[in-house]
Amino acid sequence: MRPKLIRFDWAMKKLLRSKANFSILEGFLSELLKEDIKIKNILESEGNKEYKADKFNRVDLLVENTKKELMIIEIQNEKEWDYLSRILYGTSKVVTEYIDEGEPYQKIKKIISISIIYFDLGQGNDYVYKGTTKFIGMHNHKELELSAKQQEIYKKEKLEEVYPEYYLLKINNFNDVAKDSLDEWIYFFKNEEIKENFEAKGIKDAKEKLNIMKLKDKERKEYDVYLDDLHYQASLAQTAKIELKFARRDGLKEGLEEGIKEGIKEGLEEGRKKEKIKTAKKLLEIGTDIEIIKIATGLAEKEIKNIK
Repeated sequence: MRPKLIRFDWAMKKLLRSKANFSILEGFLSELLKEDIKIKNILESEGNKEYKADKFNRVDLLVENTKKELMIIEIQNEKEWDYLSRILYGTSKVVTEYIDEGEPYQKIKKIISISIIYFDLGQGNDYVYKGTTKFIGMHNHKELELSAKQQEIYKKEKLEEVYPEYYLLKINNFNDVAKDSLDEWIYFFKNEEIKENFEAKGIKDAKEKLNIMKLKDKERKEYDVYLDDLHYQASLAQTAKIELKFARRDGLKEGLEEGIKEGIKEGLEEGRKKEKIKTAKKLLEIGTDIEIIKIATGLAEKEIKNIK
């Protein structure tokens, strides 16, 4: 049976950027951060643009709240071994983008990085992790604290509040038992379903506004194309695992195995590119805006315009 609610990752790209739907994001962020979050606006990061020579920061959504804090919200479906380094790069990129030349360092904005991931990252069986920066004395083992003057300058009480915070939500580790309001959101992320008794902030708005049946015909076609692409990507990843498994079973030497890995990697990359072009072609045929196609496929505008 097909879920009645839209996947949260697609909603972030299409629906949650509208001010009318801010209550959904505000609800989730409030439950995660344990404070009342109000969104001021959605920002565009330089990381959303494409660079050929440099790495680019694949930020799904960059939000500024009323306290002028910046929140990176990102969803990752496919396994990425260096993902921890990627979120470090992402926060660093945003830090430098949102301070003007000549401003004192105290003007650096607070960054909160939130990752909703659907693969196993690191070793640990919890499903919600929080990372902060603390300075601990090597001799007395006491934590360094802000002075009264620094608290006044930074408008913060704790030193860790000055530095970026990281939240990792490992969705597949969740056991589907919602014990609190944050769990209700995680249940939705995993199952694309919201139960009648859920009471988390913003969750009822999500149930109402993210109903698949309320999508316009064009949006529903775009959503179906997006789901097809996700299935294709998952199939490619599974094929790579099977190929590697049989290569090892046959007892190939290390050098040959490495060659197979590279061949699979190259094949996957080529296959993904072809599928992205195929997806873009479908979207063009139904009259989808090029900017939306760029977000959905990751293709450059020039590549999209050259599709025949």
